Amino acid sequence: MENLPLILSGLPMTIIVSLGSMALGLVLGLFLSLARSSELIALRYPARVYISFMRGTPILVFLFIIYYGLPMIDTIDLQMSAVSAAILGFGLNSAAYIAEVIRASINSVPKGQWESAKALGFGYWNSLMKIILPQGARIAMPPLTNVFLDLVKATSLAAVITVPELFQKAQIAGGRSFDSLTMYILVAFIYWPLCIIISIFQERLENRFSKYM
Repeated sequence: MENLPLILSGLPMTIIVSLGSMALGLVLGLFLSLARSSELIALRYPARVYISFMRGTPILVFLFIIYYGLPMIDTIDLQMSAVSAAILGFGLNSAAYIAEVIRASINSVPKGQWESAKALGFGYWNSLMKIILPQGARIAMPPLTNVFLDLVKATSLAAVITVPELFQKAQIAGGRSFDSLTMYILVAFIYWPLCIIISIFQERLENRFSKYM
């Protein structure tokens, strides 16, 4: 209990990294999904390679590349904070998974919706933003929430690049109290209710979307 305030002090950073990564992932994921479904080879194949690479490489390796590797390249000279590196790394990685979720959700909307929008004089972007995506959002909600839950738990990996989030604070508390096992169990019981709250929020969003079916 004496170490609980120290560990909880990392909770805001965990939330900041999770939300920042999810926001970046959503934006990049949307454009990746559109490029992945494009008829242009110049867009489709680079998007497929990016998605395959990000889904096939460990996020921990990618965090090390961004935070420790890029500053070692003299021609780039890129220095960034640990928090920025974590958000960038998790965002770029989650974008690959989000892209596939969005693509599947868009494809699940009946093609008649596209045809109806075209008959009404809607262009591609108007059809997508005003008709297709609102319908696809309801379908994408559960898998996108799962991606966010994975992000929240994956932020513990940011401790290896010195981001002061929950797990890093637990490591400090464990070293200070010489009882790492108890601190790790404690931080696990902090992640659990946090994910439960996110799941409850997901259910409320799903119920709200279902009203418009």
